[in-house]
Amino acid sequence: MANRYLKKVSERVAPPGLEIRLLRLMPRAMLIGTLVPASIALGARLLIRNGHPADVAKDILTIDIFAFALLVTSWTAILTVGIGAVVVFIMKGPAYEADPYPIPHNERNRL
Repeated sequence: MANRYLKKVSERVAPPGLEIRLLRLMPRAMLIGTLVPASIALGARLLIRNGHPADVAKDILTIDIFAFALLVTSWTAILTVGIGAVVVFIMKGPAYEADPYPIPHNERNRL
């Protein structure tokens, strides 16, 4: 039934390029993009100990906000690049022809 609606125009498939390398690097990039902000937040808790408790809490909270912003920014950038790589990967596949749609004003449809 799929052949009735989608016919391959050609078997042409472009060779994989940068998009495959980017897709393979995504898990590592997500791990690094998660561990770096987490280590910054953990390091702040381990290193900031001197001073008034309210000042220490304020400093840790400021670093936590920075770490969270860094985490969200890195995930957004990595996923955006990943979506682009998937789109390029799909576009390099074989071409398909969709179901025909008769155009009313076409010359071939006139009697």
